[in-house]
Formats: sequence, structure tokens, C-alpha cells
Amino acid sequence: MDATGQAPEGPKSGVEGIIDAVADLLQNVVDWLRQEAAALVHEKIVLPVQRLGLTLASASAAAALFVVGLIFLAVAGFLVLADFVGYPGALAIIGGVYMLASAVFLVIKVRSIQK
Repeated sequence: MDATGQAPEGPKSGVEGIIDAVADLLQNVVDWLRQEAAALVHEKIVLPVQRLGLTLASASAAAALFVVGLIFLAVAGFLVLADFVGYPGALAIIGGVYMLASAVFLVIKVRSIQK
């Protein structure tokens, strides 16, 4: 008897040994399948989603910088136009240009979606 009060087990033979060997083999197969599935999920799903996230974050940052640049250009254009046509005329011209640009973008987007 050992410290736990149970008799030490010797090498198993016969049916018990075969059952233990099959159980060990099945456990090894399950562990291998888990590792392969984890590697496949990491390679086929996780990495592309990470790349997509980085691409979207970069595109969002670039778009935000572009919008800030457009705002500065609009203010500069407004100040230049205000000298020539006055403040109401400058606001009307810049607003019209932005509305025209949004209409062109919308038409292009609708046509690309319909194709």
C-alpha cells in the first residue's frame, strides 16, 4: 500500500491493457486534431481578419486626414472667394461644389452597386 491507502498498480495486461492503450491513442488523436484545428483557424481566419482590421484602420485614418485637408481647403477657398464675391456668395459656391461632388459620388456608387 502507498500513502493514499491504495495498492500500487502494476503493469496492466489483457483487456485492461488494450483498453488503456486505445484510450491513450484516442487522447493523442484528439490532442493532434485540436492542434491542427487551432493552427488552421489561426491561419485561415485570425490572420486575415487581423490584416482586414489593420487595413480598415489605416483607411479610416487616411480618410480622416483627407477630410481635415478638405476642411482647410474649404476655409481657404471661402476666404479667397469672400474677397471677390462676398461672404454669402462664397458660402453658396463652396456649398454647391460640395453638393455636386456628393451627387457625383452617389451616382458612381449606385452604378457600381447595380453592376
